Amino acid sequence: MERPEIRYAWNGASALAYEVLGEGPMDLVYVQGYVGNLEINWEHPPLASFLQALASSSRLVITDRRGLGLSERFTPTDVPPIETLMEDLAVVFDAAGAERPVLFSVGDCGFFAGPFAATYPNRLAGLILYAASPTWRRTEETPWAPTEEELDASFRWVTDHFGDGEWWRRAHLSLREADEQTMAWYLRYERLSLTPGALYAEARRFGRTDIRAILPSIQVPTLVLHRRDDPEEHLEGSRLIASRTPGARLVELDGHDLLPWVGDWHPIVDEVERFVASIRDEEAALERALATVLFTDIVGSTETAARLGDKGWRALLERHHTTVRNLLARYRGTEVDTAGDGFLATFDGPARGIRCATALVEAVRPLGIEIRAGLHTGEVETIDGKVGGLAVNIGARVCGLAGASEVLVSQTVKDLVAGSGVVFEDRGEHELKGIPDRWRLYAIGQAQPGP
Repeated sequence: MERPEIRYAWNGASALAYEVLGEGPMDLVYVQGYVGNLEINWEHPPLASFLQALASSSRLVITDRRGLGLSERFTPTDVPPIETLMEDLAVVFDAAGAERPVLFSVGDCGFFAGPFAATYPNRLAGLILYAASPTWRRTEETPWAPTEEELDASFRWVTDHFGDGEWWRRAHLSLREADEQTMAWYLRYERLSLTPGALYAEARRFGRTDIRAILPSIQVPTLVLHRRDDPEEHLEGSRLIASRTPGARLVELDGHDLLPWVGDWHPIVDEVERFVASIRDEEAALERALATVLFTDIVGSTETAARLGDKGWRALLERHHTTVRNLLARYRGTEVDTAGDGFLATFDGPARGIRCATALVEAVRPLGIEIRAGLHTGEVETIDGKVGGLAVNIGARVCGLAGASEVLVSQTVKDLVAGSGVVFEDRGEHELKGIPDRWRLYAIGQAQPGP
């Protein structure tokens, strides 16, 4: 199996290991809990398949948190605070080019993933908390959780059984009948993830952490996942997170295994993919807005280019582009794209779009050329600074039907500028290639220039 390149991000003098794989439309950052080692992940087919499945629909960033695997280790007397782990996340995001990813945290990573989401909502598109809990300690609100003494005893038990397989069998039902060879890999994975002393010190740090108070401040879309056959005190922690986090959705899945990639991981990946897709759809909807799109292109550009030659044609295009951009600035249009001799621009109102188009027709004549222009008003989607959607396609088709020095507009544009003094000449109904229905188009007979 081809492994992704291991890279390092630096938070001061500390190195943080991460990998990037997949090319999906959204970034998904996966933070491994308790155990993790980017080098060893790919040696175990179930874990490798789980990670590849996550990368099949997203650009996946995997990181070993500080203290685990290939990232900077620490001594039991120098355990970093939660704030440092939050800083590490931001550093990895920046290094990986993940501007607003969905953050997928496992187990104890929720103790810093939740505060990160509450503190930096502009850095995240969404948050997934798997097998998380806001606190491990018993309180009035968490009577199912262990007492301080019981909690410390459990930490010491895990430390005492480090590397012998008992924790794996207790926390993962599917491993209780695992053969010797399989368990040998799990024990090696555990030993290469961290040391027993660091494990105990880190567990005590998380054991003293309580994020209940910050849950109402998490404003990003949140998905809480937990296998329902996990011990009740673990499942109740996820239920509490979901109840206190605005808009969070709790999904309880079949199974007992603590880590998401142990046992049947397919339902978990399905839920993650659905959640990421819903965020993508929601963000696309939020990026839609009504706009007037203007397309222009030079009439007879091929013949003109052949007549002028390469040098002359480039000089003409430069003058044409300068003219167009000056008038876009005057009429408050936004240049979106330039393809050869054509322009795509948007306006927040159709009247300014019409005035700009008619001014352009007159302005380029002294250059010895004529342009055609088409306008349509409709809902457009903005993705990475580019506009798209049906309205853009309609505008392009309208422009293609315009004649030399003609500004052609859709019925929608005409209906929105009633009383503006613009004279429209009916050009009849037309079929626009790839666009449903027939569309009535109008040529601009006269438009009053203005601001």
